[in-house]
Amino acid sequence: MAAARKERSRVLVIGGTGYISRYIVAASAREGHLTSVLVRDPAPADPAKAAVLQGFRDSGATLVKGDLYDHESLVAAIKSADVVISAVGYAQLADQTRIISAIKEAGNVKRFFPSEYGNDVDRVHAVEPVKSVYATKARIRRVIEAEGIPYTCLLELLCWSFLAKSGTGLDQGPSNRQGVFATEEDVGTYTIKAVDDPRTLKKILYLRPPSNILSHNELVSLWEKKVGKTFERVYIPEDEVLKKTQESPAPLNVVLSINHSVWVKGDHTNFEIEPSFGVEATELYPDVKYTTVDEYLNRFL
Repeated sequence: MAAARKERSRVLVIGGTGYISRYIVAASAREGHLTSVLVRDPAPADPAKAAVLQGFRDSGATLVKGDLYDHESLVAAIKSADVVISAVGYAQLADQTRIISAIKEAGNVKRFFPSEYGNDVDRVHAVEPVKSVYATKARIRRVIEAEGIPYTCLLELLCWSFLAKSGTGLDQGPSNRQGVFATEEDVGTYTIKAVDDPRTLKKILYLRPPSNILSHNELVSLWEKKVGKTFERVYIPEDEVLKKTQESPAPLNVVLSINHSVWVKGDHTNFEIEPSFGVEATELYPDVKYTTVDEYLNRFL
């Protein structure tokens, strides 16, 4: 067992106490990677954050004291890893250039995963405010490419928590534009599966589970069948969606602009995954049993 563990890359997660990163840390430790998490304070006063960090320790992950804005500590942490996974939030996306600079100085990283975990930023038709967020992510991609850093970009599209927060905002038109769903646990699993896989090097890893590609109408119909009820469907014209997006406060305007990209513009599925730039996770890892939409909805019955 020890020998097998040594063959796996050492993983450093930056932004580990964030939402999706918790699942990445858990999957990394579970899969036997020597896993470390960059933290500013290993003993925070906030009980909720302290509980998260204790969960990391319990899983076998190591907490490494450091800061995205402290170059020396960042380089030191990166030197102890083979793979760096960024899961920083919106406010820090542009500051990933600091991670890139530290990776260049450390000189030992075999793979970098920038913080994306959403729509393909090079193939979207988004409106503000999320348009600017996607533009920032796209700029980070260009910097990574220009610096010659080996990378993988994982795109999981819509996590179920996002759907729960979106509520009726999804019902934006009678079209059959399809969205792609995944649980947070599955995002973590597929991310770590890709860490040592040469097939995902310098590629976009799309997560498109076949059972989880549905239009909003299909999603509603599935729920109707489960609960034995028929719901009234009220479709909102695109111009009204755009107006509501512009007038709504944060974070609702972000949710609405993402929904517009997915359900009106079809940005999840309006292009084919070409081998020149991407691969699909469920095809690469058929042994992974992902949670289907149908299974997930049963949790609410």
